[in-house]
Amino acid sequence: MEEASDVSLSDFDLIATISEDERETLFGLLGEPGLEHLRTRWEHRARPGQLPPPGDWGTWLVLAGRGFGKTRLGAEWVRSIAERDGSARIALIGASLHDARSVMVEGESGVLAVAPYWLRPVWQPSLRQLHWPNGASATLFGAADPETLRGPQHSHVWADEIAKWHRGTLAWDNAMMGLRVGSRPRALATTTPRPVALLCRLLEQRGTVVTRGRTMDNSGALPPAFLEAMMRDYGGTRLGRQELDGELLMDPDGALWTRDLLERCRIRSIGLAAQTDQPLLSRVVIGVDPPAGSNGDACGIIIAGIGADGRAYVIDDASVERPTPEQWARAVAHARHRWGADRIVAEANNGGDMVASVLRAAQIDLPVRLVHASRGKSARAEPVSALYEAGRVAHVGLFQRLEDEMCGMLIGGHYAGPGRSPDRADALVWALTELMLKSAGFPKLRTT
Repeated sequence: MEEASDVSLSDFDLIATISEDERETLFGLLGEPGLEHLRTRWEHRARPGQLPPPGDWGTWLVLAGRGFGKTRLGAEWVRSIAERDGSARIALIGASLHDARSVMVEGESGVLAVAPYWLRPVWQPSLRQLHWPNGASATLFGAADPETLRGPQHSHVWADEIAKWHRGTLAWDNAMMGLRVGSRPRALATTTPRPVALLCRLLEQRGTVVTRGRTMDNSGALPPAFLEAMMRDYGGTRLGRQELDGELLMDPDGALWTRDLLERCRIRSIGLAAQTDQPLLSRVVIGVDPPAGSNGDACGIIIAGIGADGRAYVIDDASVERPTPEQWARAVAHARHRWGADRIVAEANNGGDMVASVLRAAQIDLPVRLVHASRGKSARAEPVSALYEAGRVAHVGLFQRLEDEMCGMLIGGHYAGPGRSPDRADALVWALTELMLKSAGFPKLRTT
């Protein structure tokens, strides 16, 4: 793995530093054709960190915060290849086929948006293909269906947001086995980092060149109000370091859950009822960790169920940030009706019977069970963590905020995750305890 160097100014940035008279002289010398060229050529507009690194690399891995310009970078890389090489056969791989189309091709910074009108490729959505005037082509794939990558051959691959690919390693391996067209096949992977197995592997892989970037690197193109809000709410936090600064944060020592464990427990779906999106579950419960007061904590609301195979499935995170009692109660009621839950398990240590009263005010027929915690969060979570290790729990999809909290819970009671408290993770523990451990006596429950 090599680290690509980065300087901060594009050609446009440099032009902005000269005087108005000098700019007028420059623009006069360029003329309208020259100005059009300047406006449409990425090498003049891009920051150096958004341009391909030099050298004979095989994989260019871009790890950067949200808003850095990763999509524009990827689309421009694809454009440059297609425009200069009519034999190029490019694979565009998103987390899903929908992501590949809506972000990588049709998005505001996608391939169609960055192409000049006189070289814009023909887009054939039904075939999932782009065709350039010179004969170059690109085909869309979704990493969620890695078998579609078995067989097709490519000269180049752009893989977007690989850290959220549900079947990342298999999809990547199939893509790489098809990367065998042309004299120098290459791959670009763009992502906000998360410590998943595929990303960790690429960082150790020979021939990988890494570019790192932060949200603030693209401050000139982002709304000041957005940047201010991000710095205020997430600056200095673990989540902010990952999502804004583009840092790859590995699991802390003593974590009850690891990223690798959660990836092994992740599935796309379980059996679906005819013409519905709801999985076939014999029982569904909602775990609730109400906020202790009006101090800005979230209300953790996690929905889980038991499948016909006896396995627990986490199916939704309906948590609410900084809610009033009425807001979080309505969110619980909505989740109950959406998923057909037969029990709400809510922690009552900080609210007593008021928790049940607030819930019933939102929906009178809610079946509520109050839980009084007699042990710390970490002690309550340990037997639930063991269920994951035994393969008895699965996550149906990605629950990023929940999983961030889970991986921040440490043996011994410490918490190293985002926020002040693992509200979502605590709600998960209550839900899975009710489903899987209640008969074993974890923990003592009181029904209201």
